[in-house]
Amino acid sequence: MKASRILDEMHATMSDLHHSGIVDKKTMRNFDAICLKSIEPMSPAKIKEIREKEHVSQALFALCLNTSASSVKKWETGEKKPSGLALKLLSIIEKKGLSVAL
Repeated sequence: MKASRILDEMHATMSDLHHSGIVDKKTMRNFDAICLKSIEPMSPAKIKEIREKEHVSQALFALCLNTSASSVKKWETGEKKPSGLALKLLSIIEKKGLSVAL
C-alpha cells in the first residue's frame, strides 16, 4: 500500500470522526495541514505538455490561469518558474483538466 493511499484513508477516517462530532474543528484543521501534499516544481516541458494536452494557446492558457501570456511563454522556455498559486493551479489542471479553472 502506498504511503499516499494510507494518508488518504487516514484523512477520510479523521474527516468522518469530525463530521460525527468526535474530532473538533481545530484538531481537524491541524490534521488537514499535516496531510497537505507538497507541490513539486514543474519543468518547462511539463507545463507545455499540460497546455498542449488541453489544446489551448499560450494566451488562452494564461487567461485561464489569470496570468500573462508572457509568463506562460517564460515558464515554457525555462526563463522563469511558476510558484505559489500558479504552481498549485497548474498541478490541479494537470490532474483534473482545464475545466477546473474555468
